[in-house]
Amino acid sequence: MNKKNSIIALFCLCAQTGFSQKLLTVTSPDGNIQTTISIGEKITYTVNSNHHTIIAPSPVSMTLSTGETWGKNAKVDKSSKQTVNQTISSPFYKRAQITDHYNELNICFKKNWGIKFRMYNDGVAYRFINYRKEPFTIQNEEVKYNFANDLIATVPYVRLNGVIDYNNKEMQFTNSFENTYITDKLSKLDTKRIMFLPLVVEADNGIKVCLTEADLESYPGLYLNSLAKENALEGIFAPYPKRTELGGHNMLQSRVKERENFIAKVNGAREFPWRVAIIASEDKQLVESDMTYKLATSSRVADCSWVKPGKVAWDWWNDWNLYNVDFEAGINNETYKYYIDFASANNLQYVILDEGWAVNLKSNLMQVVPEINIKELVDYGAKKQIGIILWAGYHAFNRDMEKVCKYYSELGVKGFKVDFMDRDDQEMVEFNYRAAATCAKYHLILDLHGMYKPAGLNRTYPNVLNFEGVHGLEQMKWSPATTDMVKYDVTIPFIRMVAGPLDYTQGAMRNAAKGCYAPINSEPMSQGTRCHQLALYIIFESPFNMLCDNPSNYMREPECLDFIAKVPTVWDNTKILDGKIGEYIITLRQEGDNWYVGGLTNWNPRDLSFDLSFLGKGEYKATLFKDGKNAHRAGRDYKKEEKMVNASSVQTIHLAPGGGFAMKLEKANHN
Repeated sequence: MNKKNSIIALFCLCAQTGFSQKLLTVTSPDGNIQTTISIGEKITYTVNSNHHTIIAPSPVSMTLSTGETWGKNAKVDKSSKQTVNQTISSPFYKRAQITDHYNELNICFKKNWGIKFRMYNDGVAYRFINYRKEPFTIQNEEVKYNFANDLIATVPYVRLNGVIDYNNKEMQFTNSFENTYITDKLSKLDTKRIMFLPLVVEADNGIKVCLTEADLESYPGLYLNSLAKENALEGIFAPYPKRTELGGHNMLQSRVKERENFIAKVNGAREFPWRVAIIASEDKQLVESDMTYKLATSSRVADCSWVKPGKVAWDWWNDWNLYNVDFEAGINNETYKYYIDFASANNLQYVILDEGWAVNLKSNLMQVVPEINIKELVDYGAKKQIGIILWAGYHAFNRDMEKVCKYYSELGVKGFKVDFMDRDDQEMVEFNYRAAATCAKYHLILDLHGMYKPAGLNRTYPNVLNFEGVHGLEQMKWSPATTDMVKYDVTIPFIRMVAGPLDYTQGAMRNAAKGCYAPINSEPMSQGTRCHQLALYIIFESPFNMLCDNPSNYMREPECLDFIAKVPTVWDNTKILDGKIGEYIITLRQEGDNWYVGGLTNWNPRDLSFDLSFLGKGEYKATLFKDGKNAHRAGRDYKKEEKMVNASSVQTIHLAPGGGFAMKLEKANHN
């Protein structure tokens, strides 16, 4: 339940009285960040942090299809400020409760529209507001980030396969939102390729700015394009689909063949998505930010006690490649019963039936292959307290969503993993909200793959436990050796994960030291060490978290399996002890009386040190997994240690190239 500690009453600022230029300001609660809004022939805003210009004067506007432009010669009707300081609950998240403290400036303009600016101690966000009741369409929204200098940016371009005409932005609007990052000056970014969010710009004095959006509902997602000569990034939106056709993977995708000349339909009064700039003086502060979650609409699920996060035994990444069994492994009930037995024996919560259980090319989730009896598997799992999750392609799920959810919920299925949306125009964004609401209605959890970044949907519908939108471990089934997943792993916590949880699907037991990786579909491997994989369960936020490798491999590694199976997937609190984008990170998590610490490095070996002053009084049992002496040659080499520690202890741990460590701290029982 939300608890407001204090709200300072609204008070009016002076209205516009004939001046050609009007300046309004709003600051963060601690006074360190200031936004100045200039209203005249156009509307611009400037952001300063500790006397450094973070965002130079940047225009905002929204153009309706009628030709009217909100932001051109705008006339202020009234404006008001408020301060809010409250605590919000945050189930299935990196901390159980969040302090939501902000100052807000709400500007109402003549002709029934407005802009709201919200200031946190770690950033600024703004959004347009429509007060009109009649429907209309939006031709475009002007989003632009101007910077004073030619700054360094770390960005993900849209990744496409095949021959692409990058002069045609339309060809880039269908993508899976999965790519690695490039780091370069704004002037060197490719102006023909669009970038998806989040991304990070390094401003003066080492300050980092993470650009993203929040509360993305019934509106297209924001891309950015480089204006290299202007030291600026400009917003781009996919226009509304006019005509679509089935296509793509097994005819499960909806491909846009023609678009309208507008980006969004508006049916009445509403608020539009937040444009978010998270500001951090240290890299680690980006990972700790809660702004995306705080800016989202609060939960629409009155009772989410039925939502159960947890670990999932997954079939697809390991290609159903069991061994030492007396049946032929594959998409059949014997195989899935074996996965259920494995999950039950190790206190996991779910088994997923990924692609293959429904008849191929039919896009009909009511047609199940003869080798699978879902009711039998659901009942078998229920006896062992294991829930069944079903994979579904976008079109198959969308075509009869209500019927599918009702039928499988009544059958006892616990949720769906929906895949291949691969767009974020208004039509697809609305699908994701509809899927979340329908699944909530039938008490089904939801994992969204083929999906854009999180933008707060997991707060609005807490049954949405995870999102892809990440260049995850599945890429290691086919990516060339030139792909640097180890560096990517120490980059995404500071960028992609700032937006919300990610379905990276870690847990590989075949681990390749530098120079030893090769893509093998049926026996895939990870880059980096075994302890790198273990640490990912602490460092990556993933309330619905996969064990990607096969049960046969895990059972050969009982120590690692036991650790992975017992690491929580949601936390009471989170803190980043240290870190630098693309280099290393140390993450601290709390669950009850227990603490977990995970560390990662890129391909550079390094010693990471941290103290245990966060511990309470008394002794704690520390269980540490660290890279073995030969992990630089054999990635699977690790060492497990157990020792007693207390709050005065200091840890220094050596990480091999591509290495990591994972530590559990348990309160000692002296009874």
